[in-house]
Amino acid sequence: MEWETVIGLEVHVQLSTQSKLFSGSATRFGAEPNTQANIFDLALPGTLPVLNKDAVKMAVRFGLAIDAEIGRRSVFDRKNYFYPDLPKGYQVSQLDFPTVGKGELTFTMDDGTEKTVGITRAHMEEDAGKSLHEDFQGMTGIDLNRAGTPLLEIVSEPDLRSAKEAVAYLKKLHSIIRYLDISDAIMAQGSMRCDANVSIRPKGETEFGTRTEIKNINSFRFVERAINYEVQRQQDVIEDGGRIVQETRLYDADRDETRSMRSKEVANDYRYFPEPDLLPIVIDEDFIEAIRADLPELPDEKKQRFMAEFKLGEYDAGVLVSSRELAEYFEAVVKISGDAKLASNWVTGELQALLNKNNWEVSESPVQAERLGTLIARIKDETISGKIAKTVFEAMLDSEAGVDEIIEEKGLKQVTDTGAIESLVDDVIDNNPEQVQQFKEGKEQVLGYLVGQAMKLSQGKANPGQVNQLLREKMK
Repeated sequence: MEWETVIGLEVHVQLSTQSKLFSGSATRFGAEPNTQANIFDLALPGTLPVLNKDAVKMAVRFGLAIDAEIGRRSVFDRKNYFYPDLPKGYQVSQLDFPTVGKGELTFTMDDGTEKTVGITRAHMEEDAGKSLHEDFQGMTGIDLNRAGTPLLEIVSEPDLRSAKEAVAYLKKLHSIIRYLDISDAIMAQGSMRCDANVSIRPKGETEFGTRTEIKNINSFRFVERAINYEVQRQQDVIEDGGRIVQETRLYDADRDETRSMRSKEVANDYRYFPEPDLLPIVIDEDFIEAIRADLPELPDEKKQRFMAEFKLGEYDAGVLVSSRELAEYFEAVVKISGDAKLASNWVTGELQALLNKNNWEVSESPVQAERLGTLIARIKDETISGKIAKTVFEAMLDSEAGVDEIIEEKGLKQVTDTGAIESLVDDVIDNNPEQVQQFKEGKEQVLGYLVGQAMKLSQGKANPGQVNQLLREKMK
């Protein structure tokens, strides 16, 4: 039987406010356990919540970025469940009246096809604390530093049909969040976490199958692996005559498998009711328009501008705008070098390879935009060739010296003296009579070999354009 996969994602994003959603405690990552939890976070009797206005602004900012409905009146609810890292015994969330309503997100797959996925809602809620198992033999420690950190939970429609689509959607979402500067969205630190709802159905069916939810997946790679495993597991269960149970599962990256965690709760299990200690949030047009006026240029807009302004292809422009930091780096390189095409080639080529190899963010690159821009400028003014530039680039990884200093120190300046190049060309013609004759007989491809010989003799320092021109002139 041919199966179709149905996937919906719930993405939890920690908003980068200075304090928590309902208390004045700090939200800094990495602090000593329980040093950022005040009497409200600890749920001491008589404490009351005070809403953080910045969190509301960030939620609306996201909603406007995906062209979503903004709830003019949104309500907080109590979602009741018992867990050790939830001192109050309930989580303050939003159910029927979220701050951000329906929207959509369009992303591009690796093969260039575009897909649009519906966003059901993006509601605000407080994060829970964290259970620590590793440091306590036979016991569990509770760290409440994270309790009360503002979250934006972004819920997609079940429009995704493969693990690859899910990852592409998640990467686009991640990019927008970083552009908006509402979260650092570092998955490894938990500031962006993903729950995947996965089901399968026979191809052609319209009814959804029974879904399972895979909780708290913390990397793009693990999202793909977890979904692929779960899809195969569900197929095996059904084809062996079993049935899928609606449940919550965890992904074990070491074993590359999902395993059952608990039966899946439904809304009724949480006994939602409006939070009596918080008034509804009422948002007016002036508030929304002030936020809209402050929106940055988003990835899709930036991509179109790069294509129009810099005459870049769609693929290259897409790579360059994939992160705000990379786009800013590229524009700085263009400004210094004066050549957008060369800048694009170097940023998407050598620089990206360096970042990927070392798992670095662009901000961690030892080759700053100013230095790469200067390097490209030296290719343009023919101080060095493109080939020698790669040698200089390698040297820049281990040295903080300027580009010109490295070129001078290593004697890499390109030979442009016509007399010196003519002498090289004469030697190549004298030493390769057979290839010269082939060129004269119309075999153009031989020219590349002869240019290569001249470059070899000059140790890569001769201007290849001049070599090419002189060879043609002398072999007429």
